Amino acid sequence: MSLTRRDLLLNLGSGFGSLALAHLLGRNDLRAEPAAAGDLNGGLHHRARVKRVVQLFMNGGASPMDTFDYKPRLSELAGQKFDPGGDTKVESVTGSPGFKVLKSPFEFKQYGQSGRWVSSVFPHMARCVDDLAFLMSMSSKTNVHGPASYMQNTGFVLPGFPCMGAWIGYGLGNLTDNLPTFVVMPDAKGLPYNNQGNFSAAFLPVKHQGTIIRPHLADPIADLFPPKSASFITPDSERDGQTLLAAANRAHEARWSGDSRLEARIASYELAARMQLSAPEALDVSRETAQTQSMYGLDAAPTAGFGRNCLIARRMLERGVRFVQVWSGAAGPSGNWDNHANINTELPPIALATDQPCAALVQDLKARGMFEDTLIVWTTEFGRMPFSQGAAGRDHNAGTFVSWLAGAGIKGGVAHGQSDEWAWKSLQPTWCYDLHATILHLMGIDHTKLTYRFNGANRRLTDVHGEVIKEILA
Repeated sequence: MSLTRRDLLLNLGSGFGSLALAHLLGRNDLRAEPAAAGDLNGGLHHRARVKRVVQLFMNGGASPMDTFDYKPRLSELAGQKFDPGGDTKVESVTGSPGFKVLKSPFEFKQYGQSGRWVSSVFPHMARCVDDLAFLMSMSSKTNVHGPASYMQNTGFVLPGFPCMGAWIGYGLGNLTDNLPTFVVMPDAKGLPYNNQGNFSAAFLPVKHQGTIIRPHLADPIADLFPPKSASFITPDSERDGQTLLAAANRAHEARWSGDSRLEARIASYELAARMQLSAPEALDVSRETAQTQSMYGLDAAPTAGFGRNCLIARRMLERGVRFVQVWSGAAGPSGNWDNHANINTELPPIALATDQPCAALVQDLKARGMFEDTLIVWTTEFGRMPFSQGAAGRDHNAGTFVSWLAGAGIKGGVAHGQSDEWAWKSLQPTWCYDLHATILHLMGIDHTKLTYRFNGANRRLTDVHGEVIKEILA
């Protein structure tokens, strides 16, 4: 006899599971103001332009002067000692003194009606520039991978703070009961710097942390189904296990009534039961047409991995996942955007793997009418230096890098801020706080009001900083 959903909820705590479910179903009303008449997107503090977000994170530090930030001055000064003038001290993270200006080995051209400059490593994204709003002067407080990745994801350079996906789930709740609110798809090669710290809920209730999905594995979601070798798991054993678990839940709740982890655990079990039916369908890209699969690059080895993840991201968004994060590049010295040795040989492969899928995601969302309420964010943790490391590599640079946004509420074909003539420093720095404030604003959230009391302080994603970047808003 199979275990029904009703039996499952009843067994999970003799009513406590039902209490958790009631919380899940009602938390939008607890967090958000009622939506205005005719407003399908709702919002927490004002009308939302965006219902869901997909963030494409280029792990390792994508080089701006070799991708989107055209700097002809580097060609003019190529091979000369890098000298910004005055008494400015030039430092490098892992390199040595005597820095020589390194020009980009890639050809730049202008594209679209906006005339945006894009290098030859991104031929597909180049055709989308009129849909993109570029942040040309992003800056970081650190040029070390771990702290910089924390900063771009959580707003802090130290661990222990919730990431943006967790904050959005906490503030707005879920759009569906059958899939997670916040999904993370790491690179098939492995987790990024900080491992799971980039997707953590930290001091927010545990249920808001990212659910990791690895579509390249035989079991994309760990432990969603029992292993095939576990023949001893039967409907009867499932019921007995649930009964025992219910008793343990009651005892734990009586002793630790203020601990949110039990509620999160129960909610996780309930969600897992529903996902056993919904997740396999959402992850099945064979349901897509051959044309769609080809558009994302699933028929070519270089693009198949990242392309599959981008296609699944679109399927997740369609089915009610509110925030999806797709990573390019794992932690480590190679196979990512951390191009220390040779920019000419290291950047093209990682750019090739992502270029077509990123452009396909933009085009696909537009074709399906999802561009009107979905936000795409492309970013990285920092940039690269305008001078060489070794013969042809580039070292870390917190001074300036590029991000772009597209979709709901975004004015395409525009740029905000600029870097200096070498792409060494930002002239008008844009911080992660400003990017986060803008994303929250588009989702109907005032970033100064979304807070959580922790250790005697009202914490927020943007700390005490952040301004909405109004110039890129439609």
